[in-house]
Order: sequence, then structure tokens, then C-alpha cells
Amino acid sequence: MTITFNRPVVIPITELEQSAFCQTDGNLRTKSLEEEFAAGVRWQKVPIRYLKLSPQEIDEGIAAARQALGKQVVVLGHHYQRPDVIKYADFRGDSYKLSQMASRERDSKFIVFCGVHFMAETADILTASDQTVILPNMAAGCSMSDMAQTEDVEDAWEQLSSVLGGEDEIVPVTYMNSTAEIKALCGRNGGIVCTSSNGTQLMEWAFRRGKRILFVPDQHLGRNTALKLGVPLDEMAVWSPFKQLGGHSPDRLRRAKIILWEGHCSVHTRFSVKQIEDARQKYPDVNILVHPECTMEVVQEADYVGSTEYIARMVREAPAGSKWAIGTEINLVKRLAEENADKSVFCLDPIVCPCATMYRVHPAYLLWVLEGIMAGLVINRITVGQKVAEQARIALRRMLEVAG
Repeated sequence: MTITFNRPVVIPITELEQSAFCQTDGNLRTKSLEEEFAAGVRWQKVPIRYLKLSPQEIDEGIAAARQALGKQVVVLGHHYQRPDVIKYADFRGDSYKLSQMASRERDSKFIVFCGVHFMAETADILTASDQTVILPNMAAGCSMSDMAQTEDVEDAWEQLSSVLGGEDEIVPVTYMNSTAEIKALCGRNGGIVCTSSNGTQLMEWAFRRGKRILFVPDQHLGRNTALKLGVPLDEMAVWSPFKQLGGHSPDRLRRAKIILWEGHCSVHTRFSVKQIEDARQKYPDVNILVHPECTMEVVQEADYVGSTEYIARMVREAPAGSKWAIGTEINLVKRLAEENADKSVFCLDPIVCPCATMYRVHPAYLLWVLEGIMAGLVINRITVGQKVAEQARIALRRMLEVAG
């Protein structure tokens, strides 16, 4: 096998932009779009009139549009959306839960997904052909997803298949935070899609079908899940998309039980053991609750680990007076604190850093796409090609069959 590999190391722009909205005062007040453009990150261009609209004008415009459009439109809001967007959502949840909800809304012609690109893709895959999925801001991507470019993953799969051989040697597993094309790769190669809530169950499923797993794109979720299943660290290999054979010898790959893509979440890798120690020192009876996209060291120091839905449920069901230091996106943490005023809920990270890509779904963009629908224009439609959608749907259906 001869492989030439000269691709330069490229850090996704979405990763470089993550710190653009970080602040110390915790004030996530929505400004006019013109003011927020000053953050210096990529924003999708909009007609000039939307730039200067005040929050009140935007609010009135969205209310009027929703009333005019009625049940034609359903608005989905991911947990990480800013308050001034999530308040307009008909449904709130994590990415897959929202896509499932959208697929049941057969009376709605338009699905406006206030989230990021891969989420809207999944919604398009799961909804009916006569439904239209819209993403308010096309610049709302995902730094983790961007770390696993489709071409790179396809190259990795080809290299691994050449080195390892037969169908039972390796099974591809992709986290929901990935492109439709990567989900399709899993679908046509006996693989599966997982979420942060069912990763353990689906990794067990994959190990029953192959000797090892290629896990894309979050190395931390993959590592933390594999450790729960008893896979030792020396049987894990991190695949670098910028090196031949991911930076490993063929023998090293054969010895690995799980091959982890070199990707991570820009939000969840901000949390540290030092932050946990500081929280425990200040509040000895505090509960540490983190997302499994955090690093191994943080997950091992936490009291509880789980998905966004798990985090929300734990806080809501906790006894009054309990204290919770949470390692996940700040908008969800602040919302949980407001909705559970009988408990002390705060973010582990004292520097407030919302997800920089989710934060690009400014309410002015929501107004723009809604008014477009009213005018007979479909702005920012997300469409997944038929073949890719069919193959991705296979991997998603496997997940439902295994995890329900």
C-alpha cells in the first residue's frame, strides 16, 4: 500500500473563534446585530435593515411572523441557544431529540432549526420530503464537526481498511456531531451513529460486531465511554488526520481496540480539574456534574457525568437547597439556574464562554428567515442529497434499533 499525504495542519476557523464571545461578567444580553458583528467572527450577511433592529423591534417582528405563519412553521431550539432565541422555540432539547420531534410535526411545512449545521442536516434526513429545513445563520457550524472533514474521514477509513482487512476488524461509530456524509459512511460500512446519552450501549454493540472501533469525531467522548467499558488507555490510539496512518504504525493500529479521531468540543474542553477543586473548596457539599465531552481528567473527578438531557434532569429532580457546579455550555447552565431557584446552580468556568457557533443564531436571523417564508422565499434551506440521506438513515435506524 502506498499513501501520499501532504495535507497541511489546519485549525478550523470555528475553533479559533470560540473565545470571541467570552466575558467575565456573565452578561449574555443580546445586542443589535450590528453591535454583535463587532466581535470579529464570521457572520452571514443579511439585508441592512436587520442590522440595526433593536431587541424590541425584533421581538415584535417575530411575534407577528409567527402569528401570520401559524402551524406552517415549527421552531426548534437547542439547549445551548441564547435566551432571546430559545424563548421562540416550540420545542427545546438536544440535537437528535429535536430532529425526532420535527419528524413528528407532519402539519408543519417549514422546520426552522435554531442550532448548528449538522443538526439541521439530521433534521432534513429524518423529516418528510415535502418539509423544508431552514438554518437561520449558515455560519452556525460546529468546531468539533469541522475537525472531522468528510474527505479526511473517508481517507482514514480507506487506510484502516487496507491495514486491518476484513469486515469484522473495525466498525465505524460517529457521534451525532458530524456531517451527513460521515453518518452515511457509517451506514454503508456496518457502522452506527451515537449520542452522548447512548454512547456506552452503542459502543458495546459495535464491539460485538468487530474487533475494534473507529470513533469520530470527539476523542474525549470516545475515550470516556471506552474507559467505562474497561478498555485500557494503552489499547486506544488517537488518529491525526494530518499524518499518514493517523500517526501510527500498522502494528500499533492492530493492537488498538478503539481508534479515536483527534477532535474535541471547544466549549467542554475549557473545564478543568482546578475548577472542580475550587468549587469543592468553596462549597464542600457541591455536586459536580459534567458532560462526557469534557476531558478524561475532569470526568474522573466529577460526581455525575451525562448528556445535556441528563444534566437538565439531574438538576430538576435534585432536592431543594442542593448545590450544583456544572461543566457544560453557559446558556443551559444559566437557564437551569433560573428555572431551579430553590437550588444553587452555577458554571464551573468563571469565564463565561457561550458556544461561539450556536451564539451566531441571533434573533435577527430568525426574523429574517421567518419574514422570508412570509414573502414566499426560502432562505438558508438545508438539503441532504438522496443517496447520502438514505445511507445516513441506515446508521440512524441502527441506533434506534439498539438504543430505542
